[in-house]
Amino acid sequence: MKTSEARAEWHGPLKDGQGVMTLASGKFDGAYSFTSRFEAGAGTNPEELIAAAHAGCFSMALAHGLSSAGFEPKRIATIARVTIGKDEGGFAITDIALSTEGAVPGIDDETFRQQAETAKHGCPVSKALAGGPRISLTDMKLAGG
Repeated sequence: MKTSEARAEWHGPLKDGQGVMTLASGKFDGAYSFTSRFEAGAGTNPEELIAAAHAGCFSMALAHGLSSAGFEPKRIATIARVTIGKDEGGFAITDIALSTEGAVPGIDDETFRQQAETAKHGCPVSKALAGGPRISLTDMKLAGG
C-alpha cells in the first residue's frame, strides 16, 4: 500500500504564531496562521487542505463509479466546503458540504445522484473523515529549546 506524507511546523503561541505545511512531493508549501484558519488572514489552513483532498477523492470515486456503471464521464468538478467551529470540546470540523457537477453523456439525474451518494460514502477520504482509520502517535522526542 502507498503511504503519503506531509509535514507541518509551527512556531510560537497559537494566536501570534505561524507555521508552514509542506507536501513530501514538493508540490505544495504553504504558510498558515491563526488568522488564516479562524479569520480572513492570508495563507492556507488544515481545513482547506482537507477540502482539497476530499474534493479530489470524491471526484475520482464518482468517475470510477460512473465508469463501472457503463457511463464515461467527460468531466467531474467538485467543491468541498469544510467548516470549523466550536463544539463542547473546543474547535472541531462541524460540516463538510460537497457540490459536484458532471458532464456524463447518456445519464439521467437520478442515476447521477445515486452514483454521487455512493461516491460520498465510498471514497477513502470520506471514510477517513467518518472515523475510519487508526491514528497512532509514534516517534515523539523533545528537541532543545
